[in-house]
Amino acid sequence: MNKITLLVSFAFLFSMGPVTAQKICDCPEFKAIKKEQKFDNGEVLSDADITKLVSSGNILCQAKGFEMIGAGYVQKKMYDSAAYFFSKEESLCKKSGCDDSVMIRCNFQWYYLYYSQGKYKEALEYQFKNLDITKKANNYYELAFCYLDITRVFQEMGQSPKAMEYCRMSIPCIEKIADPFLKAQACFNLSHRYLFYSNENNDPGLIDTATKYVKMAIQLGQQSGSIASVCNGYYQLAGIAFTKKNYPESLRLNDSSLVLCHSMSNNYMAAYNFIDKADTYVEMGNMKEAKRMADSALLYAKLDKNINPIIDVYSMIGEIAEKSNDYKGALEAFKNERKISDSMMTAEKSKAINELEQKYNKSQNEIRIKDLSKQKQLYLLLSLAGLFALIGLVFFIRQLTLKNKQKILETEQRLNRARMNPHFFFNALTTLQKFALRDNDGQAMASNLSKFSNIMRETLESTYKEYVTIEQEMEFLNEYLEVQKIRFPQTFSYQVNADKNLDIDELQIPAMIIQPFVENSIEHGFVGVDYPGNVSVEFRSENNELLIQIKDNGKGLSTTVKESNEHISRASQIIKDRIYLLNIKLKTKAGFSIDNNSTGNGVIVKIHLPLLYKEQPTGVK
Repeated sequence: MNKITLLVSFAFLFSMGPVTAQKICDCPEFKAIKKEQKFDNGEVLSDADITKLVSSGNILCQAKGFEMIGAGYVQKKMYDSAAYFFSKEESLCKKSGCDDSVMIRCNFQWYYLYYSQGKYKEALEYQFKNLDITKKANNYYELAFCYLDITRVFQEMGQSPKAMEYCRMSIPCIEKIADPFLKAQACFNLSHRYLFYSNENNDPGLIDTATKYVKMAIQLGQQSGSIASVCNGYYQLAGIAFTKKNYPESLRLNDSSLVLCHSMSNNYMAAYNFIDKADTYVEMGNMKEAKRMADSALLYAKLDKNINPIIDVYSMIGEIAEKSNDYKGALEAFKNERKISDSMMTAEKSKAINELEQKYNKSQNEIRIKDLSKQKQLYLLLSLAGLFALIGLVFFIRQLTLKNKQKILETEQRLNRARMNPHFFFNALTTLQKFALRDNDGQAMASNLSKFSNIMRETLESTYKEYVTIEQEMEFLNEYLEVQKIRFPQTFSYQVNADKNLDIDELQIPAMIIQPFVENSIEHGFVGVDYPGNVSVEFRSENNELLIQIKDNGKGLSTTVKESNEHISRASQIIKDRIYLLNIKLKTKAGFSIDNNSTGNGVIVKIHLPLLYKEQPTGVK
C-alpha cells in the first residue's frame, strides 16, 4: 500500500471544506449547523442536516444541500448521481440573483467530479473560472485553494514544472489569510503538493519544505483550537517519516495522531492511522504486529461505517496474510474487499438515490401543497406505480430466464437426437455381414464387432456424458475410422495425433464434437476422387487454448454436391450447439471455423476450446 497516495487522498477530502463568506447571499441554516458542529472533522453533514437544508425555503440552502449530497456520491464513485445533484445546485445558484461568489462552491464540485474521473481538461476549466472570481473578490483563502487544485491537476498530467509554478503562486495568498483555522487548512494542502512533487520526481530536498508547512499547519491548528488540524498534521508527519524510512518515528507520530482522533471520536482517521501502522510494521518485517494493527483498523473502520476505509483495511489484511504465506486468509480478505466494493455500486446506489429523491419531492410538496389528503393520494399512486413497475420488472426477468433455459433445453435435445447418423450403423452392420460371409475369419469378425460395439456404446453413453478426455476421444475416433475403412477399403488413410505436451488423460472436450466432421470427409469428401483420400485429426495447445484441427484432401467446399453441403450444415449445427452450451455454462469464448484447405485439396476445420481439466469440470484453467 502506498502511504503517499493515502496522504494525498486525505488532503483532497480535507480540502473540500472551503467556507465562502457571503455578506448578502448566504444560508442561515447552514451557518447554524456550522456553528454547532464547528466542522472540526471536515465539512460532513448528517442525513438530518442535509434534509433540513434541502427542505429550506432559502434557495441557497437548497443548493448547499444538493452540493453535500453530490459530494457524497463522488466519494462513492457514483459519478452520474453526483452530476445530477450538482446540476440542481448550479441551477439554484444561477436563479438566486446573487453575485458570482455563490458559484465558487458549485464550480469547485464540478472540478472535483471531473478530477475524480480523470477528466483533467474539464476540471481545469472550472478552477480557472474560480480563479477569476476569487481574484476579483480578493478572497485569498479560496484563491490559494484554486492555485493548489490547479497544481494537483498538472501533477496528475505529469507536467511538474507547470504544477510547481501554480503551487508557488499559492504561497503569497496563504500568507494573507487572517483566520488561523483556514490558514492551517491551506498550509496542510500546500505541504501535500510539495510531498507529492518530491515523491513523483524523486526529489528528497522538497520533503523538508513539505515538513515545514505541515508543522506550520499544526501550530495554526493549536492556535485556533482545531484538534482536527493537529491530528491531520501528525498523520502527515508520520507519512513523511515513513517515506524517509524512519519507521520508529512514523509509529510515534501515528500514535500522537491517534490520541487526538480518540479525543474527538474520529473513527475515520483512527482507522487510517492503524492502517499506516500496519503498513509500517510490514516494512519492518513484523507481520504479527502488522496483523494486530490491521485488526484494530478494521474495528474503527466498521465503527465509522464508511465503506472506503473498510475496503482499504481488507486490502491491507490481504497483503499481510499473503506476505505471511497465509493464502487462505489472503483470499478471504480479498473476497471481503471485492464484496463490499460491489455492494457499494449496486444496492446502495439504487437505495440512496431513491430515498434522497423522495426527501426532496416531499419537501417541495410540503411547501406547495397544504391538502394532506391529496398528498397521501399522490404517495399512494407513486407507491402503486412503483409496485407495478417492480412486478413488471420481476416478470420480465423471469421470462428472460425461462426463455434462456428453454433455449438450452432445446439445444441439448437437438444434440441428443443428432449424436450420429443412423445410416452409419445400418451400413456398417451390412458391411460386417458381407465381411463374415466372404472371409469366414472368426477372429477378425470378433475384433470388428468389438470395435463396432464400442462405437455404439460410446455414442449412447455420450447422451449422459458432457465431456470426455482427449485420450478417450482418440480411442473412439481410431475405432470409428477402422470400421469406416472396412466399409471403404483402399479409399483413405487416417492419422489421429496429439501434441506430446498435452495431458490427454486429464484434458477434457465436449463429447461427439469431432466425429460429424470426420464422417463428412469419409462419406462425402472422398466420393468421386481419383486419388487416395486422407483425413487427419490433431490436438495441440495454442495461446492457452486447445486447438483441434480436422483436415482432409477431398473435394472441398466449393465443389461439394448438395448432399455434402447438407451434411456440413448438420456437422456445423452440432458443433454450434455444443460450443453454445460450453460458453453458457463456463463463461468461455470457444469457437470454430470451416474453410477450404489453402495448402491443397479438401477442407480444414479448426475448433478452439478452453483448457478444461477433470479436476475442475465447471471452470477453466
